[in-house]
Amino acid sequence: MEMIFNSLELTLALLQQTCVYLVIAYLLSRTRVFIPLMHVTIRLPHRLTCYVVFSIFCIMGTYLGLWIDDSIANTRAIGAVLGGLLGGPSVGLAVGFTGGLHRYTLGGPSAFACMVSTVIEGLIGGLFHRYMMQRGRFGTLFNPLPVALVTLVAELTQMLVLLLLVEPFSAAKHLVEQIAMPMLVANVLGAGLFMSIVLERRKLYEQQSSVFSTKALAIAARVEGLLRTGFNSDTSARVARIIYEETGVGAVAITDTQNLLAFIGIGDDHHLPGTAINSALTRKAIEYNEVVYADGNELAYHCSISPKCPLASSLIIPLLGEENRVIGTIKLYEPRTRLFSTINRALGEGIARLLSNQILAGRYMQQRELLAQSEIKLLHAQVNPHFLFNALNTLYAVIRRDPERACQLVLNLSTFFRNNLKRPSEEACLSEEIEHVTAYLEIEQARFLDNLVVDFDIPEPLRHVRMPAFLLQPIVENAIKHGTSQLLGVGRIRISATTRDNALLLSVEDNAGLYADNPNASGLGMNLVRRRIANRYGSAYGLEVVCEPEVLTRITLILPLVPCDSVATIEGDQA
Repeated sequence: MEMIFNSLELTLALLQQTCVYLVIAYLLSRTRVFIPLMHVTIRLPHRLTCYVVFSIFCIMGTYLGLWIDDSIANTRAIGAVLGGLLGGPSVGLAVGFTGGLHRYTLGGPSAFACMVSTVIEGLIGGLFHRYMMQRGRFGTLFNPLPVALVTLVAELTQMLVLLLLVEPFSAAKHLVEQIAMPMLVANVLGAGLFMSIVLERRKLYEQQSSVFSTKALAIAARVEGLLRTGFNSDTSARVARIIYEETGVGAVAITDTQNLLAFIGIGDDHHLPGTAINSALTRKAIEYNEVVYADGNELAYHCSISPKCPLASSLIIPLLGEENRVIGTIKLYEPRTRLFSTINRALGEGIARLLSNQILAGRYMQQRELLAQSEIKLLHAQVNPHFLFNALNTLYAVIRRDPERACQLVLNLSTFFRNNLKRPSEEACLSEEIEHVTAYLEIEQARFLDNLVVDFDIPEPLRHVRMPAFLLQPIVENAIKHGTSQLLGVGRIRISATTRDNALLLSVEDNAGLYADNPNASGLGMNLVRRRIANRYGSAYGLEVVCEPEVLTRITLILPLVPCDSVATIEGDQA
């Protein structure tokens, strides 16, 4: 009866020590050190962290133990078993050896047996880790019940080791009778509760990650494309509203490097868009390209506009443009009644990167559009003067012999230049390009008389395919200027269209065969056409050249086969 009472008393004392042990574990779980322990440890740095943490717990379990007949009733097994469970056999052995060696230095008749048993306990945890990993049952390693059962096996093994190694056997038996039940209860319960703490932190971490991902994806979806049209007060106000609604912070502001572009939320009565930046913290973030977090404690926050402003903390993140140059900031605020959460701080930095990328993409698209427009204007500038000169000379000759023909040529010339000047977009239907080229060829045929023959072979369905505007005429002009105009006989131009592998093949063929591939040539037409197709559609499309000397030259434009339903027509523009 006395033995049962003593065993119960020792059990309660060990459970009290285990509570202290678990409180320390709980406090540690609130730190970043605990993060590697929330996952199955594979990487070497994480294994080292696992080893250090559980070695400390293993040693602490000895220090918190109770001396019984020159031996220690302890909770050392918790550290050894958990080290093996989360770190694998190597970590389990290392933790067990460290904890066991520490116990051995304290001396006593059971010192050696305790060292050996601690190493074995770490190995048992490690072997269970390997068994579950080989079967892909990672979640079992974080289940408190299996953890408790593994610890029970480890503690029973320790009692067996004590019986085998402690001499005399009568002393070993007496020791085991005293400490077996208390240590089994304390270690099994402690290991299960310790893993419950790990599991709780793991679930919370996953929930935060899920919330972070959900918010980030929602914001990314809603702001997609907004800043590509420009970084200004209108787009900034729309973006700020979205971030305010998705994050739930007190207020959101967006600035450039000089002025407040948008402000949504608490304090919008005095934080007015369009006013100059007068916050020293914002200027610091812009000047030094650094995130500034003014929580009101470590770094004081005071509204620079109104002393009655309810905002009490601010997170200021720079927005970056080309070459990581600061082009503005995004600012998140919270009032005095709320604190910034870790997720909002991390989300704020993620939002800043997202917005910076969108601004850069918008500027890139604007520059690309300007380049495309400049290339078209360059083609116009190249074609118009020399074509106009030839056309006027042709008109001068035709007027005297065929006034009616001259009137028709004037209309063709008008159509040609009207199409040049009144493109409603950078894209057109093939039918519009054919109309444009036909007007050009009518004038050229009047110039060359019977020495220029033109054939069209364009199936009706392909006339409604979308293509970049002003793409076909430069190719036709090259065929005449550098091809048929050099012939003594009749020059023939054939313009045809067909399809291949879901692509439009638009060909211009002459019967001169005088094409010469000269990379150093000064002509802009072919080069710009090739570049415009590559920039717009990529390497899968482009321009092919086939030349049989003094027989034919065929230039083929390879374009996507896309209907032009959404492309405005020139006739519609005129209407």
